[in-house]
Amino acid sequence: MAARLSAIGSDRYQVVQNADINVTPFVDVMLVLLIIFMVALPIATTSVKLELPRAEASPMPAAAPTFVSLQADGRLYIGDQVTSMATLASDLASAIHSPKPTAERVYIRADKSVRYEAFMAVMNDLKAHGYERVALVSEAV
Repeated sequence: MAARLSAIGSDRYQVVQNADINVTPFVDVMLVLLIIFMVALPIATTSVKLELPRAEASPMPAAAPTFVSLQADGRLYIGDQVTSMATLASDLASAIHSPKPTAERVYIRADKSVRYEAFMAVMNDLKAHGYERVALVSEAV
């Protein structure tokens, strides 16, 4: 930072700071770094040519997603099957068909007019029964 020791029409030894930003050192450092990276990039790439074999394995089957739907009138569904809050966890475990159903992802859909309290009751019930991987589904605009 520079300082000016005298100003026109003021005291002889008044020190006023000059707050101009000098960007020249910053630009110099950036240009040097740019040159270093431009030189180092070709060295970092591998130059060994290989012909990799093709994979003949079939893709792994993806599990069908499990949807829990909550309608505006309070009806609760797992997929297309009607359920209730009392039997939600057991019906969900039988619908998932997995040795460890709580490890599977569960998708929750709710009508936009559903009360927040009813929606949170479903979320809390799932969490209480060990379903930690819960995703919310919304409609894309």
